[in-house]
Amino acid sequence: MEPNMSKTPNNVLVSPETRNEGKPITRKSPWRTAWKKLLRDKAAVAGLLLLSIILVITYLAPILPLDNPKTVDLANRLKPIGTEGHLFGTDDLGRDILSRLIWGGRVSITVGFIAVFIALFFGAILGLIAGYFQKFFDTVIMRFIDILMAFPYVLLAIAIIAALGPGLMNTMIAISIVGIPYYARIVRSSALMFRNMEFVLAERALGAGHIHIIFHHILPNCLPPIIVAASLDVGWMILAASGMSFLGLGAQPPMAEWGVMLSEGQKFIRVAPHVSLLPGFAIFLVVLAVNLVGDGLRDALDPKSK
Repeated sequence: MEPNMSKTPNNVLVSPETRNEGKPITRKSPWRTAWKKLLRDKAAVAGLLLLSIILVITYLAPILPLDNPKTVDLANRLKPIGTEGHLFGTDDLGRDILSRLIWGGRVSITVGFIAVFIALFFGAILGLIAGYFQKFFDTVIMRFIDILMAFPYVLLAIAIIAALGPGLMNTMIAISIVGIPYYARIVRSSALMFRNMEFVLAERALGAGHIHIIFHHILPNCLPPIIVAASLDVGWMILAASGMSFLGLGAQPPMAEWGVMLSEGQKFIRVAPHVSLLPGFAIFLVVLAVNLVGDGLRDALDPKSK
């Protein structure tokens, strides 16, 4: 017997490198490892806490002791911050700004997340088809994506809203369509990389169908870059939706929405700057929190990072 070699109960020689001292060999989950790496990132944790606090406050709005965000009180219009009964003051119609900020956050944040989900869903499908099947499908789909990307994002969104008509739902559809090429290209590049790897070729040799390979092998390996891209894109979607509302193409008054609040407050920026600054600061906080979390996820899911 060679030195430093030992026998197992089945008389199989085992070296110290492969011997585990009788302990079962366990594999670490990549998602658990990524979560631990994310928690070690102080900026990502701060962003996650800030985003969690904002989400809890905005989605608990129906049970919080808030004024009706649409109640008009002209006798108390343009009250400053710290006014009794109106912590953040009032707008030009006497409506409580704190109440409108919290209720408006429900709208703006929800639109941002739903728009990302819609763009991700259709972009991932197009990217998987183009990257896996290639040839005719790749040519047709990617030329369509190139046409969408040839237009500036904002102008394309405005054109779609102009065709569908102004409104919150149409704004969400427009910014979702604008975001589809972003995800389609990410998923296509990942599908191209994985479609010819050994484990996929082995599944194909064993007779696995295309649908099985795509959803059980290609798509799971595309998830890390998709998750990172989506987390970083939520902030842009919130900004885009608020921007469309600011231009009068998205949510319409008297709905409480951050873009609408910015648009209504711009006329009083000199006499009551808080009417515009507060919703602008709310958008800033949410986008900052989402981007911090997205940066942390990018580092945590990168297999090359230590």
